[in-house]
Amino acid sequence: MRVLAAIAALLGALAASPAALAQDCRLALLLALDVSASVDEAEHRLQREGLAAALLSPEVLDPLLNGPGPVALAVYEWSGRFQQDVISDWRLVTSEAQVLEIVRELQTVARTTGEFPTAIGYAIGFASTMFAQAPPCFFHTLDVAGDGQNNDGFAPGLAYEHFPLDSVTVNGLAIGGASREIRDYYETEVIRGPGAFVEFARDHSAFEEAMRRKLERELRVMVLGALTP
Repeated sequence: MRVLAAIAALLGALAASPAALAQDCRLALLLALDVSASVDEAEHRLQREGLAAALLSPEVLDPLLNGPGPVALAVYEWSGRFQQDVISDWRLVTSEAQVLEIVRELQTVARTTGEFPTAIGYAIGFASTMFAQAPPCFFHTLDVAGDGQNNDGFAPGLAYEHFPLDSVTVNGLAIGGASREIRDYYETEVIRGPGAFVEFARDHSAFEEAMRRKLERELRVMVLGALTP
């Protein structure tokens, strides 16, 4: 019902005032990257560089910049219970120059942790704080990327019970080698909300491709500009 109400509001804005809609945020998109002990320095670079390349790909850049209203974007890295570090804070993206600013942050902000376990529940709980600071947007999506199951602190299900995330769709990017185990875990324990899905990367070298597919899918579904009045 919340999604239907939000879609109705967005369609109403389209019909009422295209000029006003251009200033309304259609989606707050929060990207959470795993930097726990299972992610070595080479894999960390592949994640950062992969996200940067995905953001600059035409398949992502076009729907990011040309939808009905801007997208708010932020990125943080997570590992243990109390290790969540914002790499790129909320930015209402309206130009390629702003995307390049995010890419520059991904390339220059140092990794602050690397020896802690995998606390996915805490990473999801931290997202509620981030969304509370986001610009007002019609929809809210959290993307959790990781290569392991929760092994520290409360599980994702408890995070959903105790943090205000009811209006947030949670998608996943599971990095898992040849086994389906990590993908199955993300599908059953991590993703949440209408239309939530998991993209899968066989290993960190395939992270860029999986991230591009995921972002394209999330952004394309929000592009309603082709609707006729």
